[in-house]
Amino acid sequence: MSYCNFCKNLPDEDRNKIYHDHHYGFPIPEDDELFGRLILEIMQAGLSWSIILKKEPHFREAFDEFSIDRIAEYDEEKINSLLANQNIIRNVLKIRSVIHNAQQVKTLQNEYGTFSEWIYLQDAKDKIEWVKIFKKKFKFVGGEIVNEFLMSIGVLKGAHQEDCPVFEKQLKTYQKWKEHE
Repeated sequence: MSYCNFCKNLPDEDRNKIYHDHHYGFPIPEDDELFGRLILEIMQAGLSWSIILKKEPHFREAFDEFSIDRIAEYDEEKINSLLANQNIIRNVLKIRSVIHNAQQVKTLQNEYGTFSEWIYLQDAKDKIEWVKIFKKKFKFVGGEIVNEFLMSIGVLKGAHQEDCPVFEKQLKTYQKWKEHE
């Protein structure tokens, strides 16, 4: 079942419905929020997206509002604190990959100005090319994580079915954003 079909009959206040209607497939120009989406996608591996949406405020708090600068500086004490936090996914490989990835994003920011600029300057045409690009820079970024992350920010198509009421809004928002880049 597609995410659009899954969300179609949910009440407007349902987390999945809100995410689907207002966030999924829309560009995120602010780097910390963009990195936050990558964190959530990494944390979701092997779990349902509903769990991640429910825990999103806890991830945001635990990971310093998704501050790339702060996360890149995490040490063993902070890692142990995260591993003890019962409100988030306590997987040491995922946590360490988030820290490594924040350090990589800082390098990309130094070279390209922003993380989003680096993403949108890539010349990848499909998921396979994107996975290769991401695997060169980041950890814990397999095919599904890369695919979902890039669909969730509008870079790869497929976030919404063409008959979804959000499809046109998402497409127009992405095109408008690309024109202003």
